[in-house]
Amino acid sequence: MPAIKTNRNSSKKEVIISKAAKLFREKGFSATSMRDLAENVGVEAASLYNHIRSKAEILQEICFRVANQFMTHLEEMENSKQSSIAKVQSILQFHIRQMIHNYEAVHVADREWKHLTDPYLSNFKTQRKTYRQRLAGIIEQGIAKKEIKKIDAPTAVLIMLHAVSGIESWHRSKQKISAEQLEENMVIILVEGLRAG
Repeated sequence: MPAIKTNRNSSKKEVIISKAAKLFREKGFSATSMRDLAENVGVEAASLYNHIRSKAEILQEICFRVANQFMTHLEEMENSKQSSIAKVQSILQFHIRQMIHNYEAVHVADREWKHLTDPYLSNFKTQRKTYRQRLAGIIEQGIAKKEIKKIDAPTAVLIMLHAVSGIESWHRSKQKISAEQLEENMVIILVEGLRAG
């Protein structure tokens, strides 16, 4: 029976999670079977269970890992001495870079989280809501300091996050600008539009 191929930097479980993220993005969580995953990893389905309990466990791992990365960066910005506009720019750039370099997992966390089951589903929904509220809070601080235009902060958050989600079509594009140009363009369009003065 073939073994799961790993490299120096990843465990067998990491390989499984990485392959699963790619399959969940391509086929959707519901349409991906453990047999599909086993074939993709290159092992018998039964041997997957030595490393993970279920497909649901993999989805939990992907969703909460991504959510925690975003929340950790947001907290760093909340505690930073930078201007509000600089904080918003850093958060936006973090989102863009994650969507470019960690695309499979971020896409799954953004689109497939609805397949989580409780208590994970409720927890994840709460985390998403809290994240958006705290990001809106940073924008509201910027408005109070007259660094950011008088706008509705939750709407600004919605527009920013939907724009980042749209990077999915950049991945599919055959004639695309570089990742650096993409980030630069998005920052100009989204951050400069917020700047007061």
